[in-house]
Amino acid sequence: MKLLRYGPKGMEKPGLLDAQGRVRDLSAVVPDIAGQTLTPAGLARIARLDAASLPLVPGVAQQDLRLGACVGQVGKFVCIGLNYADHAAESGQPVPTEPVVFAKWTSAIVGPDDAVEIPRGSQRTDWEVELGVVIGKGGRYIPEAEAMEHVAGYCVVNDVSERELQLERGGGQWAKGKGCDTFGPIGPWLVTADEVPDPQALDLWLEVDGRRFQNGNTRTMVFGVAQLISHLSQCMSLQPGDLISTGTPPGVGLGQKPPLYLVAGQTMRLGISGLGEQRQRTVQA
Repeated sequence: MKLLRYGPKGMEKPGLLDAQGRVRDLSAVVPDIAGQTLTPAGLARIARLDAASLPLVPGVAQQDLRLGACVGQVGKFVCIGLNYADHAAESGQPVPTEPVVFAKWTSAIVGPDDAVEIPRGSQRTDWEVELGVVIGKGGRYIPEAEAMEHVAGYCVVNDVSERELQLERGGGQWAKGKGCDTFGPIGPWLVTADEVPDPQALDLWLEVDGRRFQNGNTRTMVFGVAQLISHLSQCMSLQPGDLISTGTPPGVGLGQKPPLYLVAGQTMRLGISGLGEQRQRTVQA
């Protein structure tokens, strides 16, 4: 299934994308694509529905119908740094021996095609296409062999970053450089785990103004999805609706020679095979 949230900002309704690419309304079935809706029981309830019997939403998704973030009420937005060896190299960092963990504030979350704001005074705002993993079954101390049972689905994430805040100010402040408003576009939809047989075999890419900068595949992750879920569950309880952003392949602005960063008026386009695409215009905050 492809689950989504549609409508004006702050007023999104739950929906799903049917086999013909049309949006169907789920408001009478679930309150949101969030929390208990994402548990195995919640997803099974939706899967039993006849999509054709659900109300058809006027408009075309991502054209004249706005999509919000594909998951609502996110409790934790956990991110993994330097999780592709070639990205670590372009960043001038060693390949981690265990996952580098940081957080984005949930106030950074926006829809897949919403504008991304360049923070006031920023000269080093950067892009990062990433695979997002959404937790469906909560837990702690999850064995790696059981980790995939805890996945509700997957989505596209743009881990927008302000490199000066992240790497220089105060000796380096990853969370401060990653959590600015609009720095977390997610979606367009949550693709349930049953439709993604191997999350370690997904192509991901990103363009700025039509120029391709990132081309990668999740098979080159340093730590795979199962490893990340197990590792994180040793440090925190994972809960339905939590989002894990799993790191970016090479090709970020920081790694260009010379470095190249975003300015207002540009367009980012990014996607992951089978998970959809995002398109954001940059604006000045």
